[in-house]
Amino acid sequence: MVGAIKEEHPDVEVCACLGPLRDGQAEQLRDAGADAYNHNINTAESHHEQIVTTHTYDDRVRTVAKAQGAGLSACSGLIAGLGESDEQLVEALVALREMGSESIPVNFLIPFDGTPKQQTWELSPLRCLKILATARVLAPSTEIRIAAGREMHLRSLQAQALHVANSIFLGDYLTAEGQAAQDDLDLLADNGFVILGAGAPAGDPTPGGDPVIRRRGAGTQAPANA
Repeated sequence: MVGAIKEEHPDVEVCACLGPLRDGQAEQLRDAGADAYNHNINTAESHHEQIVTTHTYDDRVRTVAKAQGAGLSACSGLIAGLGESDEQLVEALVALREMGSESIPVNFLIPFDGTPKQQTWELSPLRCLKILATARVLAPSTEIRIAAGREMHLRSLQAQALHVANSIFLGDYLTAEGQAAQDDLDLLADNGFVILGAGAPAGDPTPGGDPVIRRRGAGTQAPANA
């Protein structure tokens, strides 16, 4: 698949996100044409055991190191709102900087019903903006990417967040639907940003709502959002 994408769109940077890497897999992805690999640490090492029991924090760090060792750009970030303290958020961001992550996706917890963190609402729009600003201060030369959960947590502060970060995820996420792609394009245009290779007419942004399970795009019969 990576080779087919690069053949059809040679100028597109392909970032693979396939979970833990075994020996040799990063090299296979590199040889197929992948440019980067995404594998988030998700939270601080001191908080990891409170969130995950199926693998260790070091397991995630090793996967990032394998990607880097193969010459892939490391894309590793976190999820805010998992019950961590402010100090642990700083701990995670410093760890990502020291790992050499070239881009840091900042996700905000989407508390789906049926998950251990259902109905967990610890984030305000202002706190989310402060988290992004902290990431920018701690990693000034790193690409800060506003990722999942931004619509429901940043809400009316999405526009201000654009001036702190380098990029946003456009379209849907792994398990949740994002806001309409055109609304994102309008948001970018309204704030004076230009997307290379795409027009972005101005318009009124649509506010985010409750989380919606993805039922379109990969693995479904419905067309993707973007």
